[in-house]
Amino acid sequence: MSSLGLTAAHPTPHPTIDLSELGEPDLVAQMELARLPRHIAVIMDGNGRWARRRRLPRLAGHRAGASAVHEIVETGSRLHLKALTLFAFSTENWKRPQTEISTLMSLLREYLRKELAEIHRNNIRLQILGRYEQLPVEVRQDLDDAMRITSGNTGMVLNVALNYSARSEMVDTIQSIIARVQRGELRAEDVTERTVSENLSTGGLPDPDLLIRTSGEMRVSNFLLWQIAYADIYVTETCWPDFTRRHLLEAIIDFQKRERRYGGLGEHGA
Repeated sequence: MSSLGLTAAHPTPHPTIDLSELGEPDLVAQMELARLPRHIAVIMDGNGRWARRRRLPRLAGHRAGASAVHEIVETGSRLHLKALTLFAFSTENWKRPQTEISTLMSLLREYLRKELAEIHRNNIRLQILGRYEQLPVEVRQDLDDAMRITSGNTGMVLNVALNYSARSEMVDTIQSIIARVQRGELRAEDVTERTVSENLSTGGLPDPDLLIRTSGEMRVSNFLLWQIAYADIYVTETCWPDFTRRHLLEAIIDFQKRERRYGGLGEHGA
């Protein structure tokens, strides 16, 4: 029994995708099942702005943002995404007031206590991206329990980026590859882009097809810099606490209307 009250019994596998389960029939009618993104990454921005517009404390914005996570994770699982990656806490966020940091850590633990049973039941596997060993010990313990409990799940991978920086991730990856070369496991001249990808924290997963940023900011904020090289970017003015299943489906429909050429020519030679 874990400190979160669950054991690692294996859940029931997902059934075939049924888009009717999502509701939003007007949007579902526009979606192409064969062209769903495999991996969606989200920069969850705008909690503070959401609270400020309502003359509420920032805490209220963070709590509302945590509630929004539930619906997006559930929707991603119903769509059978290979992976959903959420940017929850960056290395730069340590610059915020200590009271806000403590609140964010408490909300993370609260989310795990409330949501882990359903995450596990839905066959979702939790992974943490970033230097999470630097998080408070009680947070690490809860995360370790959650990852252990869900480690055998075979559905969507839920990546939560905590104490994450893409540049730090690249440094860690380079150091890991250098260590392998020094141990004689790999020759320096054999290091390729695939080698780098496999040694990132997302190794084994497809790169994001779609990067969503809420709250209207037009930057990627040191998030998955290697992995999003070919991702389509979707920016919405909606603040994260207001981001719903409907907004996610709209982003997917927009993604499906785009032509992904990967540097080549499109159907019409453009």
